[in-house]
Amino acid sequence: MSAPIFGMQFSRPMDEPVPVLGADFSRALLIETSEDADEVIFPLGQAVRFSTSDPVYIAALGTGPLADAVAGIGAQLTGVNRGADVTVVRVAEGLDVPATAANIVAALADVASIPSETNSTPRLIWAGRTAWRADPQTTNPVVAALPIAAETLLAIAVVDVDPTSAALAIDDRETMASQRLIPVGIAARVYEGTEIVTRPMGPRVLGLFMRIDNENEGRPFDPIANQQIYGLAGLSRKLPFSLLDGSTEGQMMLEANVSIVASGEVNVDGAVADGGFVFIGIDNTDTGELWQQIHQVRGADYITVKLIQITRQFLGRKITADLVEAYINSILFMLRDHKAADDILGYNKDVFIPDQNSPEQIRLGRIKLDLGIEPAPVFKRADTDIRRYRPAVEGLVAEIVSRLNTVA
Repeated sequence: MSAPIFGMQFSRPMDEPVPVLGADFSRALLIETSEDADEVIFPLGQAVRFSTSDPVYIAALGTGPLADAVAGIGAQLTGVNRGADVTVVRVAEGLDVPATAANIVAALADVASIPSETNSTPRLIWAGRTAWRADPQTTNPVVAALPIAAETLLAIAVVDVDPTSAALAIDDRETMASQRLIPVGIAARVYEGTEIVTRPMGPRVLGLFMRIDNENEGRPFDPIANQQIYGLAGLSRKLPFSLLDGSTEGQMMLEANVSIVASGEVNVDGAVADGGFVFIGIDNTDTGELWQQIHQVRGADYITVKLIQITRQFLGRKITADLVEAYINSILFMLRDHKAADDILGYNKDVFIPDQNSPEQIRLGRIKLDLGIEPAPVFKRADTDIRRYRPAVEGLVAEIVSRLNTVA
């Protein structure tokens, strides 16, 4: 466009810090079968996004495992926000579990296409048939495929492991090594009409993630431990657990990073609650402890998405002091807001290190930032020393003397 000879021009310089909204980390991806689902609404192998508050889609899901998964999520949602943003991939039921698992693995291999197909990136994944293994030495094929799929979407996956015993659940957990997998070692007993049936706990835990996110304005920084799981008729088995006894079966599973659901009991000191069914789960299956708490991984992912949103607004522009200052301030202001909201404990402010940004690197158009954040840990254990307090007796003696002096 030519500048006027006689007139005026207006421009909008891009040299200020930019705000970003983040992303919805409560969107779920469910992959399973439902043989009686509507084949037009839910064609095999195709990602379909809908709200769990939409009765048309709910009815079209039929009565298979996908329908139970959606119902399990919906049971956890409370308050006025009763719908979940869910993407479903319906796969074919095979002749046996290995064949069905292979179909789920094929769907997981294609998760990279889901954001473009549905205009949505799921950050919570549940895929069925994960509690099955061909033999004690073999990893479940769905479990083997989940870490790559979850990394692709910056998501985490809730994995149902063997619900029949602590030993078998821990054996299943030992086949996993990923920050993005959180195993659950007990199944749900739920009503389907008048019958009580056993169903996976995984979708219910996904719904719990959504509920806690919603209670925190959609930010995925809060843990979900010690929260009620709703919609249960019972648990697949009696799971011994005590807050005071580390030798109970439930505590052994937690030590092995296997999450559980414990029953509440009235007038029992070590019970997790007076009633209901309480989820207890903190850790993923990472081999180290630095990023083992699952809410810290989700929080770091959320910040990573914000960094992507900030950076893409600056890419393609010439490197100047104004641009770099605006870019860095955009990041620091974003982290400041998360610190103010107690999403993180703190962050470093000296992110541009000269030794890491040589003139040669700048000439190539590369800027290197050294960013540090500290996610808040979960309160896992209270250690308290209770000892005698001698000054209280001294105070008693002083009070007696004072009263006797008053009488005299």
